[in-house]
Amino acid sequence: KQPKEIMATHTLLIRGGTVVNEDCAVRADVLVSGGRVTRVAPRIDDAPAGARVVDAAGMLVMPGGIDAHTHLQMPFMGTESIDDWESGTRAAVAGGTTTVVDFVIPAKTESFVAAVHKWKQRATMARCNYALHCAVTRWDKQVSDDLAVLANQEGVSSCKHFLAYKGALMLNDTELIASFSRCRELGILPSVHAENGDLISWKQQELLRQGITAPIGHPLSRPADMEAEAAGRSCTIAAEVGAPLVVVHNTCKGSVDAIHRARKAGLTVFGETTAIHLTKDESEYSNKDWIHAAHHVLSPPLRSREDVKYLWNALYEGTIQYVATDHCTFSTQQKMMGKDDFTRIPNGCQGLEERMLLVWENGVVKGKLTFEKFVEVTSSFVAKLHNLYPQKGAIREGSDADIVIWDPKKTRIISAKTHQSKIDFSVFEGFVTSGSPYMTLVNGVVEYEDGKVVGKPGDGHFVPRPTFGFAYGGLKHTVGCQAQK
Repeated sequence: KQPKEIMATHTLLIRGGTVVNEDCAVRADVLVSGGRVTRVAPRIDDAPAGARVVDAAGMLVMPGGIDAHTHLQMPFMGTESIDDWESGTRAAVAGGTTTVVDFVIPAKTESFVAAVHKWKQRATMARCNYALHCAVTRWDKQVSDDLAVLANQEGVSSCKHFLAYKGALMLNDTELIASFSRCRELGILPSVHAENGDLISWKQQELLRQGITAPIGHPLSRPADMEAEAAGRSCTIAAEVGAPLVVVHNTCKGSVDAIHRARKAGLTVFGETTAIHLTKDESEYSNKDWIHAAHHVLSPPLRSREDVKYLWNALYEGTIQYVATDHCTFSTQQKMMGKDDFTRIPNGCQGLEERMLLVWENGVVKGKLTFEKFVEVTSSFVAKLHNLYPQKGAIREGSDADIVIWDPKKTRIISAKTHQSKIDFSVFEGFVTSGSPYMTLVNGVVEYEDGKVVGKPGDGHFVPRPTFGFAYGGLKHTVGCQAQK
């Protein structure tokens, strides 16, 4: 249900734009009222009195972006990611994203239910809508029981499993099997961070013994074959248990190939990649500026230029289905924690504001993606995967009015001087995009307009998600071009 103030005060007529869904693009007007899309038609001349008319001529009217992989205000590696729920979601709406799915990270002995409640409390300052995953950081009876509460009472129906970060977040195979099995019973969608944590831990110590302490040690300690091995192992375990699986932030040919083999064998396996892995490569770690190199430290690390090309091909042909960010930001001061030891550099980069800009420029502008495919990989597929569709991820009558009006001629230059994130560095500094959001609506409320964030903290709402659904074979329909009917 929408709050009464939204029902009463926000009626907009978006006129003259091209409405783009995952399966069609058609010129149409869109009427928004009460936080939802109430009408899509070739021409609407009978909007309610007092409705604001937004001229979208020459622009694209698309479902707001959904970023399925964020870490806001996350305790990690002895510090906490610098973007909180206000600044992180401010960046989101400035980039056309209207829903984030953030990861709850329970402490080793913490109740998962208590951890979810803590995350929900932090998120009261959100400017966009949000859903939650929960990381499985250990395995015992309490965790098994807590997962049932999360799925059936808290609206949290997806769980992440780390195969890296030994001694902190990493699970062993026995724990992974138990968790996947419980997820299958409850209709929870499991995902994995696929890297071989045991090998990484060994490799890190070997490099440090050799005197390698700079950021270049990070990619050297986490080569692509360690990611490929863990992706393949996860697919095998999921297949034997009978659970669906999402392999998140794929970065290399080996992990993509593992997913391709699993899907070709008829397994329910999905692949995610991130905006930065589609844009930048491992050469960043050789930069002589320590701060520059350290700000590119994330896991899995950036790969070769050939891997970047392979990811784009996988996205186009469907082995990788969507693009997220893994937004997890740390200031220069925080990155300096690893000045003399690359293993202590907090892992993470930004992307919430930049994701759709980068996919547009590198995908649509360069002829790799159609408008419809752009919507699919930035919004609609994630909505389906996480049981939010067609409430979100579509411009259709009855859908939530989470909308981005995209101006394909509006240039934006990405810079730390102008971005919304709290981070004092941009890994995309100077990147120029030839298209960007003109307006972002969340629940029918204008949150961003013509270069300015105009909404307020707390405008976003928690979005509970049901169990089972798409990943378990529960979604068959598509939107269709309503405006043509």
